[in-house]
Amino acid sequence: MPLFVGLDVSLQETSVCVIDGSGAIIRETKVMSEPEPLIAALKPFGADIERIGLEAGPMAQHLYSELAEANLNVICVEARHMAQALRAQTLNKTDRNDARGLAQMMRVGLFKPVHIKTERSQRVNVLLRTRKLLKSKLLDVEADLRGVLKNFGLKLGKVTPRTFEGRVRELASFDPFIAEIVEPVLAARRAMREQYDKLHAMLLKVAKDDPVCRRLMTMPGVGAVVATTYRVVIDVPNRFAKSRTVGAHVGLTPKRYQSGEVDWSGRISKAGDSLVRASLFEAAQVLMTRVARPTALRSWALRLAKRRGRKRALVALARKMAVVLHRMWADGTDFRWESQTA
Repeated sequence: MPLFVGLDVSLQETSVCVIDGSGAIIRETKVMSEPEPLIAALKPFGADIERIGLEAGPMAQHLYSELAEANLNVICVEARHMAQALRAQTLNKTDRNDARGLAQMMRVGLFKPVHIKTERSQRVNVLLRTRKLLKSKLLDVEADLRGVLKNFGLKLGKVTPRTFEGRVRELASFDPFIAEIVEPVLAARRAMREQYDKLHAMLLKVAKDDPVCRRLMTMPGVGAVVATTYRVVIDVPNRFAKSRTVGAHVGLTPKRYQSGEVDWSGRISKAGDSLVRASLFEAAQVLMTRVARPTALRSWALRLAKRRGRKRALVALARKMAVVLHRMWADGTDFRWESQTA
């Protein structure tokens, strides 16, 4: 008889529930949230295990890869979808009950699988996230220094990354006490700037050495950061049967609610990765405002802006760029500046 397993993973321990085809519980236990204990707990059931389900989370990628290498049919389940299904249960919210509910979802096939990124995409994603972290903290430090000086009526004005430090010292020199305070902050900013430049150089090298990123960068408005982010998020283009579904995957399509006589469309769903959505929006802004060479894509966006407004046109352009980038990647073709007639 086939067996189905639910794994409710937490930081320290994982609740394991094994059920048979009729839904009867065969075994329940708790093991450490490491691949070796989990594999040892499931090994006695061997080839009878038909599906193993675990919720998408911070530890899901590591556990999924190790269980898959052990020839176990593991499925990573979309967290929000699983939460809605488990909420329908009349049981208390416990790790054991969540593992039971996940095992039942595996048995009846009521689950939405999540794509687990390849090892390369996971590694590049770490580079993107850490680069973004340093950039945000660097901007926070600079904004705080501007605020400190503004309290004394001193305006920093327009400066470049190179002239920022000298300008702050110049303004803070009115008071030796204030000048002494800002000096450690400037030293911390200088250190973060150096490390950020190193990560940015690594990102540029990754984009330069990747033929897919170079192809995506043939589209106007798409640079190394946008191309690499899109490459990491999409990961495997073949998992999308149609290119237009990419827009919904990155959360750039409107929400819709329909029930009886009620039928309305709202703002964009903002589902999926927020980093790629922000990158595509920035690329759309560059294409509309800075690219002088005419393209059918930009002309379409400008016509839409006249009818619906600039903000809506930017969102629509970002969605269309996501779709076109996927088609370029899937077909192995560069961006076509001029539209072609059939």
